[in-house]
Amino acid sequence: MSATIIDGKVFAATIRGQVEAYVTRLKAEHGITPGLAVVLVGEDPASQVYVRSKGKQTVEAGMNSYESKLEAGTTEADLLALIDQLNRDPAVHGILVQLPLPKHLDEDLVINAINPAKDVDGFHISNVGLLGTGQKSMVPCTPLGCLMMLRDHLGSLSGLDAVVIGRSNIVGKPMAQLLLGDSCTVTIAHSRTRNIADVVRRADIVVAAVGRAEMVPGDWIKPGATVIDVGINRIERDGRKLLVGDVDFASASAVAGAITPVPGGVGPMTIACLLANTLTACCRANGLPEPEGLIA
Repeated sequence: MSATIIDGKVFAATIRGQVEAYVTRLKAEHGITPGLAVVLVGEDPASQVYVRSKGKQTVEAGMNSYESKLEAGTTEADLLALIDQLNRDPAVHGILVQLPLPKHLDEDLVINAINPAKDVDGFHISNVGLLGTGQKSMVPCTPLGCLMMLRDHLGSLSGLDAVVIGRSNIVGKPMAQLLLGDSCTVTIAHSRTRNIADVVRRADIVVAAVGRAEMVPGDWIKPGATVIDVGINRIERDGRKLLVGDVDFASASAVAGAITPVPGGVGPMTIACLLANTLTACCRANGLPEPEGLIA
């Protein structure tokens, strides 16, 4: 058997198209343009690439893009003052501070300074609490993208056994909450999990988000399971530099019913969901109906 490939590029393009169509209607019917503000502190090359991509796709979706690039030595007070300014700006509906921040800045303090209603990353402690209690929140983009792909491929997730490998605040924990919200039976596995291979083998759904290259081999996968690989790891093999996930794609795809590739799986969905969250935040701020299918 050979797994169905869940193409994140195609799915993300569909989401972006839906966002763009809704933004066009917002402008025509209400004179409102959603605005996303991205704050970059320092010169981290990967972060610069992400910020450029986010800005480009924001504009392509018909939204306003506001970028603030600050020096690596920016003080906490200056960064917090900028966030306060963006919080009070009615043209800005979403605020994203690109992580990681330079070490002298307190990430938790900075994230929690963002107005929760504009926290399109879904990292603010208020949004974490709302998600955990099943209330309306801003949902972290990567787990939201994973959930969308699972729903699209499987339909109802109710009653399925799901294992999330990884317990980060950014992916693992919110992913588990979203799967619980869709009535899955959820296990979070991690570096201290005993007999992890046996735990993973029980799962109808496997979400790998642990940050270890090809950690999950095919013989951990239940035949026919759906595998979502969140990992992005750079490795060198036979003198070549490769981008691989947390799952060994070759062996897993021979067993799984469906699997996301790396690259081209979860990655494109993250920015698409960021645009969807910005649109959702704009609609909420203006008391307008939220776009269906773009939120958890």
